[in-house]
Amino acid sequence: MKYVAMIYGNQAKWDSFPAEQWPEAIAKQEAFNRKYRETGELLGAYGLADAASAQLIRRKDGAAVATDGPYLETKEYLASFYLFDCESLERAQEIAADMPFADVDPVELWPILHESAADM
Repeated sequence: MKYVAMIYGNQAKWDSFPAEQWPEAIAKQEAFNRKYRETGELLGAYGLADAASAQLIRRKDGAAVATDGPYLETKEYLASFYLFDCESLERAQEIAADMPFADVDPVELWPILHESAADM
């Protein structure tokens, strides 16, 4: 079964993180990614740009129309997400709890119920 794990953040949180701790934090996250890629359970890990870079796209008269900003008005936003393929919910929970900062901030875990066929 596939799961998406999501981590949220906000600009104040990133600004308060000491600059000298970023290299260690990144190294811990890369070690986590490597560990679960090697087991085949981590299919992808993606960090997103700051919310100020988000855009809303709509179609008007057949053409794309872009406006600035995320859809929701909130101080927290989706900062990164991970795609897992695990034998069970319990295994997905174990992996999510093993994320380097899961002891500080929660990881949101969602089962993926449908996947479009790759050969379509």
